[in-house]
Amino acid sequence: MPSPHIPVITIDGPTASGKGTVAQKVAQHLGFHYLDSGALYRLTALSVMRRAIPLDDEHALAKAAEHLHCHFNGAHIFLANEDVSNDIRAEAVGNLASKIAAIPTVRQALFGLQLSFRQHPGLVADGRDMGTVIFPHAGLKVFLTASVQARALRRHKQLIDKGFSANMEDLSKDLTERDARDSNRSSAPLKAAEGAYLLDTSAMTADQAVEQVLSWYAAAKPV
Repeated sequence: MPSPHIPVITIDGPTASGKGTVAQKVAQHLGFHYLDSGALYRLTALSVMRRAIPLDDEHALAKAAEHLHCHFNGAHIFLANEDVSNDIRAEAVGNLASKIAAIPTVRQALFGLQLSFRQHPGLVADGRDMGTVIFPHAGLKVFLTASVQARALRRHKQLIDKGFSANMEDLSKDLTERDARDSNRSSAPLKAAEGAYLLDTSAMTADQAVEQVLSWYAAAKPV
């Protein structure tokens, strides 16, 4: 069982807000572990797609999440022993991940796995509900956001860099729909945690955002 005294920084926010890049850099700077909680839902979605599990079979979806055989090695993400780092970033996988993330039994199935990432000397966790549900007593909570236009540009670059085709208009529409779905779901909706610092990165570089988070962390002196 992870110790509650291990420091945790949570960075929540909508899709393509830059939270993953910022969280990774903050973790590297502090020498902390890093949890990309969204990757767990994308891994579940990829597993569901490959096994052709229907979206209305909540029991089977939860089982797929509960028996997720995955591990992380630096920037590489493995499902069983297969490197699926690029596969899980496909838009179809992301869309399905957003849909199954709204199912309470799926979220509960991944709860313990997420908690297990809290290890010495500390953890930086990014996602939608890290500060509200998974680590509500984190020493520092950040809610990172950006305009839909800025996020669509970032997502477009990410997809093109990974060899996927992408259309700005479609991406903007998709981000708006995901925001609505994530914010309005009944289980762990996307919102800023109580006491979270709000950071709009629309006009910021990743390094500027990292500097701000590190400044807040130094001032917070979390336990």
